[in-house]
Amino acid sequence: MEDNIKEMMENLHLDSKLTMDDIPNLDLYMDQVIQLFENKYAAAKRNEEEKILTKTMINNYSKGKLFFPIKNKKYSPEHVMLINMIYEMKTSLSIRDIKQTLDPLNNRMMKEEFELNPIYEFFLELTEKNLERFSNDSNEIINEVKKSSDALQEDDDYWNKFFLILSFVNMSNYYCRVAEALVDEMESKELKKD
Repeated sequence: MEDNIKEMMENLHLDSKLTMDDIPNLDLYMDQVIQLFENKYAAAKRNEEEKILTKTMINNYSKGKLFFPIKNKKYSPEHVMLINMIYEMKTSLSIRDIKQTLDPLNNRMMKEEFELNPIYEFFLELTEKNLERFSNDSNEIINEVKKSSDALQEDDDYWNKFFLILSFVNMSNYYCRVAEALVDEMESKELKKD
């Protein structure tokens, strides 16, 4: 079981990320942004039909003011960085929560000379460290499930996967709830300012 799960996790390409080197140092049209994401994250798709990024998604992010306004129908490298952060957050947070999280950053981008590159680089470093933590935690979870399955005398592949699914979803829920609480705290502080 353990080797099978590790191989499965490797096949998910969780280490896929859009680095600074991947982002052209020039403004891109929407189709070019979509192509950049599709190329970078193609291996991480669940199936061939899945779309990483679509025109509708980008338009919704723009209408929802998840990133500062574009100029001349082109997206700057900073927009691409923000879209990638949105891509990371959208599976766990609502659009409203993402907007709340990014509003202070977008306001800084619009009001002052603000360098997003170091913020994005740190985000990439965290992503790398989080993947390492995830790998270590996953190994612990796999070992615990194996021990429990042995104790229950249910060494069936179904039960192992069943308990792993429950455990991974449970951990995901914990992290998601903490993230939502942090968003709520940010919103509360913003309301107090006003």
